[in-house]
Amino acid sequence: MRVKIKLFAGLKDVFGGDLEEHFAGDSITVAKLQRRLEQSHPKLVPYLPGLAIAVNEQYILGNDEELHDDDEVALIPPISGGAPAGDDAGDGTPHFRVTADRLNPRALSDLVRRDRSGAVVVFEGVVRDRHEDHEVQRIEYQAYEPMAEAQLRAVADAVRAEFPVHDIAVHHRVGTLEIGEASLVVAVSAEHRAEAFSAALRVVDRVKESVPVWKKEFTPDGAAWQEGRPARPPG
Repeated sequence: MRVKIKLFAGLKDVFGGDLEEHFAGDSITVAKLQRRLEQSHPKLVPYLPGLAIAVNEQYILGNDEELHDDDEVALIPPISGGAPAGDDAGDGTPHFRVTADRLNPRALSDLVRRDRSGAVVVFEGVVRDRHEDHEVQRIEYQAYEPMAEAQLRAVADAVRAEFPVHDIAVHHRVGTLEIGEASLVVAVSAEHRAEAFSAALRVVDRVKESVPVWKKEFTPDGAAWQEGRPARPPG
């Protein structure tokens, strides 16, 4: 059987691309795959303790998960980072999107707004020109895109279970962003401002915890992937 291993951000730079491993039999556990990777790719060993693992675009919580032929395993480095609403507005704007296109905060505000909504909160994460006392020229964002969109939805579902909101939409930008451009837009509608503000803050925090997105900073001294926190499922 064959198992495909996707790598991202700094890990992909180290190995120059994705990996592939072959095993006898019809299935193996994630633990067995980890042991094989330690043996066949020693350079991975220092990174393994900080990695989250996804199988076919879903986070796994234990190493007893079984893998089968052509399963896709993603090694997720630390990240920078039943819905009541439909997936799309009438104009085709999706609630959850990872895109190289410029983000449109007004479109997300219109998307989540309801006649009964007394508050609509829109958060924009914007590329700034300084970070930890050094100059930033631009940012490059990379994502495990199919899984990232699914995790945006999962984050919204978890926050809906916690706060009485009307609707939530989240778009994340990938590719090269210049100073002042929006990398993340979150829109939340609710009956009252307190719930809308609290839910929007929770969405932003959980996006940074669980959505597989990485960023590389470009400075006058060169470029480097930014360290973040170990990824974990929302909820």
